[in-house]
Amino acid sequence: MNNLSMGSQSIWMRTALPQFPVLREKLDTEVCVIGGGIAGLTTAYLLAREGKRVTLIDAAEIGGGETARTTAHFFPPDNRYFAIEEAFGTSKARLVAESFQQATALVESIVKSEKLDCEFERLDGYLFSLTLDGYADLDKEFDAARQAGIEVYRKERVPDLSFNTGPCLKFPNQAQFHPLKYLKGLAEAFQRNRGAIYTWTRALDIRSHDDILTVTTENGAIAAHSVVVATNTPFNDFVVMHTKQASYRTYVLGIRVPKGSVPRILLWDNGDPYYYIRLTTPDEKSEHEILVVGGADHKVGQDEHPHHRFDEIEKWVRQHYPMTGSVDFKWSGQVMEPADGVGYMGRNPMDDKNIYIITGDSGNGMTHCTVGAILITDLIMGRTNSWLDLYDPARKPTHGVPEFLKELGNTLAQYGDWVKGGDVVSPRKIPPGEGAILRKGGKKMAIYCDDKGKLYPLSAACTHLGCVISWNATEKSWDCPCHGSRFSVTGKVLHGPAAQPLKVMQLDP
Repeated sequence: MNNLSMGSQSIWMRTALPQFPVLREKLDTEVCVIGGGIAGLTTAYLLAREGKRVTLIDAAEIGGGETARTTAHFFPPDNRYFAIEEAFGTSKARLVAESFQQATALVESIVKSEKLDCEFERLDGYLFSLTLDGYADLDKEFDAARQAGIEVYRKERVPDLSFNTGPCLKFPNQAQFHPLKYLKGLAEAFQRNRGAIYTWTRALDIRSHDDILTVTTENGAIAAHSVVVATNTPFNDFVVMHTKQASYRTYVLGIRVPKGSVPRILLWDNGDPYYYIRLTTPDEKSEHEILVVGGADHKVGQDEHPHHRFDEIEKWVRQHYPMTGSVDFKWSGQVMEPADGVGYMGRNPMDDKNIYIITGDSGNGMTHCTVGAILITDLIMGRTNSWLDLYDPARKPTHGVPEFLKELGNTLAQYGDWVKGGDVVSPRKIPPGEGAILRKGGKKMAIYCDDKGKLYPLSAACTHLGCVISWNATEKSWDCPCHGSRFSVTGKVLHGPAAQPLKVMQLDP
């Protein structure tokens, strides 16, 4: 994949996706979908299937964002049913369960009806914990999941593993797939329904006039009756949504194991630290499989040298899976954590009623994004949906006030970086292949030094809300510790909410 970032590559990125043109004109459509990951493509496909004229745009390639960096589980909520029940009540927990089940069933039905070759399979999932605190939560989760109408069983241990998990919960009939093979098939199905796709077309602004929304891009514009912002985190909402959720990086290893040595199941660790685990097969002729293990999360922009997180995951994996071989893949991805534990899907709270957003995936991106696509399709088609209030982006974070205040305090603290010194006193002190912050009077510059010694000086102010960006040595990117925006070493936007690139600066001779 032709990513703007020079960083890690997931196992899924070996899959070639169709190429699409750049938008270089003005056009009219009924619905403009911004974002070519699972949220945007699923929404576009569902609406096109119902007869809507839909145009989808993406700032890079289809699947070039976080969908390519997922581990692609369909599993119970990352924030647990007992926490949702405590915060929202049993009836809302039942709605979460219903929405997750319908989302997984929809993906399965699309795979079958469109004959998508994407390795979709139903699997048993297990929730376990090797720490006392996490173990104590299993009983609460069992009771809450049963109250929510979920099929769940207590087991003495996860069967057929090389280590003893101790007591665990079994969730039958969960699922996994190959996310980019799914997107490839979904994009082709969308086109068969007369959908239009434009890539390398970044949306810069959305304006409303006389019930028509205009999406401005770098080289063209799209007039539409409805706009869906499916960009992991919304770029069009400058402040409100970004006070309700926080951005985290999560890390993944793909490690060889002998074929048949690990059971084909989904695993989710409820401990601290926690891990999530699945299995995938590189190809039919392969004599080995890839154990995909993720975890070691941290706030975006708040660990400049996070490579040690891969080491921590590898140490845990080799301790518990002694048959593991070489590490073939290392990558990281971005997760949006909502303050109250439930995602945001529906009308954008600060804009025209016909602008919709999907965000707050909380580590359940494949499921949450499909839920959002179902909900927003219903809204645009004028249908009622029982999940509307539950996932409403305009809801107040009254159910997660302590976490909300904690995250808000963390964000505000990052602005203190403006009064601190730089990382280096001279650009000459920056090693090849690394980046550093240089203070120049009252300004700060973010400077990358390539392998040949060429310097790339940029303003260190994030173009979203002015926070000082931080170097990410693993992904070779500049990351914002306030709201999760990410930029390439040349300043181009890799991840919102920022919509504008970093300003290019000049160094003194």
